[in-house]
Amino acid sequence: MEQGWIVVPVTLIYLGVLFFIAWYGDRRARRLSRWQPWIYSLSIAVYCTSWTFYGTVGQASSSAWSFLPIYIAPILVFTFGWRFLARLILIAKREHITSIADFIAARYGKSQGLAVMVTVIAVIGILPYIALQLRGITMGLDLIAPNLEVGEGSGEDQAVWLVCISLAMFTILFGTRHIDNTEHHRGMMMAVAFESIVKLVAFLTVGIFALFWLMETPVSGQFTQNHILGTPDWGSFFIHTILTVAAIFCLPRQFHTMVVENSRASHLHLARWVFPGYLVLMGLFVLPLAFAGQIWLPDAPADSYVINLPLKAGSDLIALLAFLGGTSAASGMVIVSTIALAIMVSNDIVLPLVFRRMRMSGRNFTQFSGLLLNIRRA
Repeated sequence: MEQGWIVVPVTLIYLGVLFFIAWYGDRRARRLSRWQPWIYSLSIAVYCTSWTFYGTVGQASSSAWSFLPIYIAPILVFTFGWRFLARLILIAKREHITSIADFIAARYGKSQGLAVMVTVIAVIGILPYIALQLRGITMGLDLIAPNLEVGEGSGEDQAVWLVCISLAMFTILFGTRHIDNTEHHRGMMMAVAFESIVKLVAFLTVGIFALFWLMETPVSGQFTQNHILGTPDWGSFFIHTILTVAAIFCLPRQFHTMVVENSRASHLHLARWVFPGYLVLMGLFVLPLAFAGQIWLPDAPADSYVINLPLKAGSDLIALLAFLGGTSAASGMVIVSTIALAIMVSNDIVLPLVFRRMRMSGRNFTQFSGLLLNIRRA
């Protein structure tokens, strides 16, 4: 992209739009209540991270079947297992559950030790995944704006730092504004739902672009040379599907959006159709993008096809939209995962220790709640 300098202000403007949407969602919660089922349904699409946006295309470029469990598993859960999800939500509301660690501990007599163990495992497992999302933003910047002079103290480094600081400020402002025993963050979820729309529109746009490019070019003979298609490894396929089904329930960000942020169990009736439909649309153009990348970008990294294909065709605007879609996928995961981990660490590790000390010192709850907010923000 020749005018790479425009990427940074566009990205910051986009982040500013997220701030405005979250602020509006908090201020106009009652006015937006009739849209809450749709906001809830779309916020669950935080499941689609930068790996789903970039990585599944790269995965499909080497094996056309390997990416399918990522889409099939949640579709099966929401289509056939939605009653189990409903039961999960009802139990969580009855027990005032605020996190996956809280839920598991509650099923075993509210074991504090078990809650701490689950929290530690979640933090260790999710932090590298958060770092991977930030790496996805860096990769997108590197592809869309190489003229930012990658290197020490470069414009790309500064842009990534700005994005990271913006995401941190967003999470602090709209994820830890006040103490709420339901842990509902209306504005934040509205922004996450908006990001879900952006990444879907971006992926569909690039996918349709790649599909028309394939249709206009005689490349049928080259498909047989790429060896993308083949017989799937059914054992691996089955295991990956089972693991992905488990991830739907166990990933902190998924549990938070599906269970904790659910204000009414009836909202699940819409989500069980909207979310699977969303995944079907996201999965439609994975193979066309993989085929197009194999043909026109044989030497490029497969994970970069989503951005590199429109750049190869000279469609800078579509490439910029693809970058914003990947950034949306990454930032949504970072925001929700961070607040979910903050809730677990504060409620299940720090809170019991601080509460014990403050009770011994005779301090009141107002001081305690303010301290808890500061702990979460940190």
